[in-house]
Amino acid sequence: MDNQGDVLDVKPIRCLTPFFPAYAFSQVAPPDGSSAGPGMNPLPPFTQPAMFATPESQRRPISGKTPESSNGGAGSSRTRKTARKRTVDRPVSSRSFPQPTPISSFRLQDADGSSEGRTRQSKRYKSVENVDDGFTFSLADGGDRGPVGEVMKTFDALRRRLLQLEDAKDMSPGVSRRPDLKAGNIMMTRGLRATKGKRIGGIPGIEVGDLFFFRIEMCLVGLHTPVQGGIDYMTSKFDDGEEPIAISIVTSGGYEDEDDDPNILIYTGQGGSTYREGKQADDQKLERGNLALERSLRRGNLVRVTRGVRDLTTPAGRIYFYDGLYKVQQLWMDKGKTGFNIYKYKLERVPGQPNGLLVWKLTQQWRDNPPSRGNVILPDISSGAESIPVILVNELDDERGPAHFTYLVKVNYPNNYVPIAPRHGCACSSVCIPGDPDCACSQKNDGDLPYSSTGFLVSHKSMLYECGASCPCSVSCRNRVTQRGIRLQFEVFKTSDKGWGLRSWDPIRAGTFICEFTGQVLDEIKGMDGDEVDDNEYIFEANNIDEKALGWNYIPELLGESRTDDLNDGAKPFSFYIDAGKVGNMSRFMNHSCSPNVFWQPVLHDHNDEKYPHIMFFALRHIPPMTELSYDYGLGQANSGSRKMKKCLCGSTSCRGEF
Repeated sequence: MDNQGDVLDVKPIRCLTPFFPAYAFSQVAPPDGSSAGPGMNPLPPFTQPAMFATPESQRRPISGKTPESSNGGAGSSRTRKTARKRTVDRPVSSRSFPQPTPISSFRLQDADGSSEGRTRQSKRYKSVENVDDGFTFSLADGGDRGPVGEVMKTFDALRRRLLQLEDAKDMSPGVSRRPDLKAGNIMMTRGLRATKGKRIGGIPGIEVGDLFFFRIEMCLVGLHTPVQGGIDYMTSKFDDGEEPIAISIVTSGGYEDEDDDPNILIYTGQGGSTYREGKQADDQKLERGNLALERSLRRGNLVRVTRGVRDLTTPAGRIYFYDGLYKVQQLWMDKGKTGFNIYKYKLERVPGQPNGLLVWKLTQQWRDNPPSRGNVILPDISSGAESIPVILVNELDDERGPAHFTYLVKVNYPNNYVPIAPRHGCACSSVCIPGDPDCACSQKNDGDLPYSSTGFLVSHKSMLYECGASCPCSVSCRNRVTQRGIRLQFEVFKTSDKGWGLRSWDPIRAGTFICEFTGQVLDEIKGMDGDEVDDNEYIFEANNIDEKALGWNYIPELLGESRTDDLNDGAKPFSFYIDAGKVGNMSRFMNHSCSPNVFWQPVLHDHNDEKYPHIMFFALRHIPPMTELSYDYGLGQANSGSRKMKKCLCGSTSCRGEF
């Protein structure tokens, strides 16, 4: 992963000021720890093992006097550079602090990821048009997530395109590229942010478990304002005056935090260490973020916690996920590893929220020791056909699995089908190089290789052309992503109301290849009467246009590019079907959603018949571990009258009701 240490210096100027309606749902829980209301299930089927209990830390209580900062104004940083500000001692007993204000109404997202525990409200968003560049930025496109969803999608699409452009210019090792900061700078300058102010408690549109691969993402959606600092705080008014209080913290591994317990975080204060060496070089002081956390202890306000975990796909990379709302419970001073004084804060997670860190710990345990995964029916439903086992589990009832089918890793074409021979491929000797004007495969894809160096899809296209059998490049070529098969750990699981579903143990980044939809290719649904068509829930209808994929691409006007036809018409219907009722792979278990997290992309590589492309699924957005994977089935045959409409059970706020 790119270096996260650089500081983004941006100055928002003009235009594109989004309109933000009042959200009805918020991830706010009552400070008294009471239940989140009827229908709430605080734990998913997998329960918390006792191994995750953390022993009490060695701690040294703070003395009877508490130093206060001479500057209690708003600011934000948990920077490593030692702060040199004058502090004043004042006895704790000289002040009286009000009790926390109770929160009268709240709703939390259900622990299983559904939205039944969320207050629903019809939302209207304003489209913001840039008259200078001629494009429209609509906050309504964010779906259930509102402005947050649209901002996250726009940022990552822009970052992927910037990385693609930079790869084409310079592939030299050691070259520092920060497309994340460049994309963030563009969006901040344009005013494309989900929120511009600070707030206490949950952020509408951000749910427990949401992933962030760059600190600037958290800034753009209003979760955590500092791009580099670990403590975000604001000045709040109280009956007895104004004080800084902490509203958000991020753990990133740079300090001596104790973060193994899913419900308790021992957080180390800011300051006292140097930028260059990253070591404690001085005593920490009770000022800025440290002071704000101390005031939050006394005021009892909610604090957002985002945890950083190691990215297993990148040696030095980290993934950040929102772990929910906490309250500061204790503060003490301790000796750091280098002998200097550091502040320690104990934060406890507010009960009734969906699981955060616990999910990561369990999936990590299962990856290290697959037999530790409980409720397993079959360790591999593919029987070795996939390079990574696909596990079948049922945590709800005694059903022993779905109806019998033959696992198939490739599509079956009709017996009378004669595929068109693969097109003449590239002449790249080892791998295709971005920006190579002589690469025929690159030119076939409008002059750009469609994937990043790490295998993420850059943009949805009406047709994507991978290197094929006639290309001499190796299997490691970046333009053979889907041909290498699955790279994630999947499990087929029993859902509460939709039969069987599909999810992954891994955090999935937007643009990640999921799998191919396999089965029997049909020119038309023949040989079945109407009832048989209605009963067959495993037919993929390629005559649907995946509307969610149309808005997934970057906005070219933000980079001064002209809009191409392929960006305007990024999806088109096809006149074939794939029947996975009797033969298929794990993709047959992906359920429909009106607010999906997966989309399909037509791909050609082993033949040149554009009427029958491979249907490949990619991640529409960042997907947390153990989140059900779904795509939009569309209306298709139901719309044309070939089959009956079915009731939609996706539960999203943008649900159409039927599909």
